[in-house]
Amino acid sequence: MKLTDVQKLINARLLSPLKFLPEDEAKEIFKLFHIPVVEEKKETDVNRILDTCQKTGFPMVLKGIGANILHKTESGLVRVGLNSEDQVLDAVKEMKNSAKDDIEAFLIQPVVSGKREFVAGMFKDPQFGPVIVFGLGGILTEALKDIAFKIAPLNDADMEDMFEQLSSKKLLNDFRGEKAVDKQAVKTILKGLSDMALAYPDIKEIDINPLIIQPDGSPVAVDGLIILEKMREENHKAYDIDLKNLASCYYPKSIAFIGASATPGKWGHMLLTNTLSRDFKGKVYLVNPKGGKITGRQVYKSVLEIEADVELAVVTIPANKVIDLIPDLTKKQVKGILLITSGFREVGEEGAKLEEKLVKAAYDAGILIFGPNTMGVCNPHIDFYCCAAHAYPIPGSTALVCQSGNMGTQILAFAEQQDIGIRAFSGSGNEAMVTIEDYMEAFEVDNLTRTVVLYIESIKDGSRFFKSAARVSMKKPVVVLKGGRTSMGERAASSHTGAMASDTKVFDAVCRQAGIIQVDQPMELLDLSAVFSSLPLPKGNRVAIMTLGGGWGVITTDLCAEHGLEVPKLSRDIIERLNKILPPFWSHGNPVDIVGENDPHIPKTCLEELLKWDGCDAVIHLGIHGKRVLINSMIESVCKTDPDIDKAQAQLFKDSILQFEEDYTQYVIKLTQEYKKPVLGVSLLTDEISKTLYRRQGYEYKSVFFPSPERAVKALWGMCQYNDWRQSHS
Repeated sequence: MKLTDVQKLINARLLSPLKFLPEDEAKEIFKLFHIPVVEEKKETDVNRILDTCQKTGFPMVLKGIGANILHKTESGLVRVGLNSEDQVLDAVKEMKNSAKDDIEAFLIQPVVSGKREFVAGMFKDPQFGPVIVFGLGGILTEALKDIAFKIAPLNDADMEDMFEQLSSKKLLNDFRGEKAVDKQAVKTILKGLSDMALAYPDIKEIDINPLIIQPDGSPVAVDGLIILEKMREENHKAYDIDLKNLASCYYPKSIAFIGASATPGKWGHMLLTNTLSRDFKGKVYLVNPKGGKITGRQVYKSVLEIEADVELAVVTIPANKVIDLIPDLTKKQVKGILLITSGFREVGEEGAKLEEKLVKAAYDAGILIFGPNTMGVCNPHIDFYCCAAHAYPIPGSTALVCQSGNMGTQILAFAEQQDIGIRAFSGSGNEAMVTIEDYMEAFEVDNLTRTVVLYIESIKDGSRFFKSAARVSMKKPVVVLKGGRTSMGERAASSHTGAMASDTKVFDAVCRQAGIIQVDQPMELLDLSAVFSSLPLPKGNRVAIMTLGGGWGVITTDLCAEHGLEVPKLSRDIIERLNKILPPFWSHGNPVDIVGENDPHIPKTCLEELLKWDGCDAVIHLGIHGKRVLINSMIESVCKTDPDIDKAQAQLFKDSILQFEEDYTQYVIKLTQEYKKPVLGVSLLTDEISKTLYRRQGYEYKSVFFPSPERAVKALWGMCQYNDWRQSHS
């Protein structure tokens, strides 16, 4: 068979009822893609079967095949280890009686020896296209589900990572007298599957199970199946977004609030007053057919009455009236519509039709639509907060896009509270025109963005998302929280956004392959944005732990081990250096317990010694910061109960503790800048003035403090995961 014959064969089989290529035909195609297959002969006549068995040699394998036989094993049409002609004749008779006229021929194969069986294959995901599969095979495939997934096409790093993901990866090494698996040969198989799937889009599934590893380590496919399905035209987004135009909508010089309202609580009032409450320098116009005044400002009855051109229209009028705005907005040179209004795709078929009609009209007019069904946008760098969240984080480098308004509100409020800077925010809504991929690609080229943070419930174009994320990840971290990870959550995501969420396992594989850091909780989004925007990347996964108290050190060590972070033993050299700083009864190991000494210089000096140590790539320090909360409470109790206490002296003591913590956070910044290693802190206790980030004028890096060891370790794990991906793809 030649490559040019494959499509002809596929076209012919697509006309058959079951639409698949049987084992012998599948293997002929496998050979074209350098996939090693077992030698076999195809026979129909009983006498020729016996002759071929003699030539093949006993023991041998006999299989019944036919155009209507999809799964041979389940149909009882596979016999392994036949040792005589009589056994072959009995097997032929039993198979014919079982399958009747469905058997068209028999395959005769030698028994392939090997103690290890794997599975390799491909299936088409409706969002992300061909997904390559590799894992533990044979009868254990479904029971243990020890399988890794990757999106085609594959590169060498992808295939190495597939091996690494398997819980049974030890089977790839020398095993019970058999040589280590020839990984290069397995890579050839996986690459062949990837190339085959891309070359022939009508292939829906490919199954090689088992892929037997022979005693010399070489793999061979002893069974194979190709299932077909006529490729359907994908109805992905047809709108090319001008990224410069998209970016300019975050810097509007003039805004028209169409649907402005005098009623507190309504969107037309809430967004307006939120925008006006800040120091936004752009022109603001109010539009409502009733005219008059709102918030003391003139209200225009039509956007056409506005004397000047308008860059951004914030629209809150009913859904069925929005399309009528397009001609007037075109005349006013509007670049974008922030469409707050709901009642489109998320409400059903009629809403979807209305949305499609509106988007086409806007696109033809050269106008971008953000939303619909969005909670708004903000850009702290110009004090522009046009969203439902009355939260005002400081300007920063974290770009945030959420497909949920409530999630966006929560994260913005937390960012403000913890002093985490935001580059820009968008509630993406239905993404009728501007999609999650457009936002990613816009922030990819934005010089102020260092981290891209996404809350996702659905993806319209999986292939583009995957490619965009992989490209962005090469330049800056992409952190994702995925909603709809369970079947119930998936249904909720569908009803919320009007689009189905993707299969969780495939989406997890996409994230791993594209370098996306995936998190489980909303606050982890900002934890990771905090460390990525404030600390240097670690060069490895070795962690030194410094703690004020042994218990936290034990817990943090366990957490590091659970997340694949190494807590190495201290070298003799650093132990000797720490002996000069700490009392004789210190832990003499990693974690370094500084045993509650009151000398304020000890934690600073010990931290610097650990950063000097070439045996670690990052430091987690616990309990030094936040002592003031405990001490303040203690002093208040003492002052209430002991009349002899000098309250002025007590206040001076409180002030000195506060000053120590301020000095300590500043010193940590200095050390981070000097040694270029990430330093993550855990506060002993927190109060209303505690923050995640502490800054120092003129320094690139910041001090980072978390309220628990879990959050510090997970943040460092995310940094290490991203660094490993970058190194493997550089």
